[in-house]
Amino acid sequence: MPHPVISSNHVAVITGGASGIGLAAALRFAKAGVKVCIADLGDDRLADAATKLSSAAPGGTSSIMTAAVDVSRADEVANLEATVAKRFGGTDILMNNAGIQPGSTMFGPSDQWQRVLAVNLWGVINGTQAFAPNMIKRGKPGLIINTGSKQGITTPPGDPAYNVSKAGVKAFTEALQHELRNTDGCKISAHLLIPGFVFTGLTARGRAEKPAGAWTAEQTVDFMIERLEAGDFYILCPDNDVPRALDERRILWAAGDIVENRPALSRWHPDYADAFAAFVKSK
Repeated sequence: MPHPVISSNHVAVITGGASGIGLAAALRFAKAGVKVCIADLGDDRLADAATKLSSAAPGGTSSIMTAAVDVSRADEVANLEATVAKRFGGTDILMNNAGIQPGSTMFGPSDQWQRVLAVNLWGVINGTQAFAPNMIKRGKPGLIINTGSKQGITTPPGDPAYNVSKAGVKAFTEALQHELRNTDGCKISAHLLIPGFVFTGLTARGRAEKPAGAWTAEQTVDFMIERLEAGDFYILCPDNDVPRALDERRILWAAGDIVENRPALSRWHPDYADAFAAFVKSK
């Protein structure tokens, strides 16, 4: 059984909802009878997604709403919250999922860094600050799901702006859940979705077919819904290449860099290659 909030007579708002994980989640919610608003950029993309959602929703088009929103702009996100409240009466599920990954280098253009942080991190902050207060005031159970990344935990070399943005999402969502559970009368819980390798427009990079090692967006959402029902805060998703056990060793090694005073990102340091390989094999 899915989480009880994922059911009829509830309302979900999903940013980045016109494709990928966001659209897969919207379809699952819509099929369960949830009224769904997807927020994204691109009128054609939103229209195509709305057609799919209306076909899946028992209530048809009356249960589906779309909005063109730049999540990096707090005023647009605040307007989204008000519009959803006017149309559907309020929000029960907020999925701050919008994200970009154009690539970055340490000394690359500052405007590229600023855009990645504005969408990936500030989009989550803006969404939470716009929606959470009224979600709490309603006094009903609800969910806030923020899409993070394993790159925000192990911070591999190669795309520092993205890593920084997703590390911020992790820290923010942890603080959010602490705040919610210590707020009197609050029935909202926060959750950090940590996808594995998922084949979406963000990760396709010119590929038309899903790599064997990747999960589909639908598999990721199925796993998310299963773990929401179980009450997980950290929804750490495997994929077809990396099982949870390997993710756990990588995460523990990353934390060990601090505890053991190893060089930064020692997992990729040649002097520690053998030690890391042995650590992965150990229990």
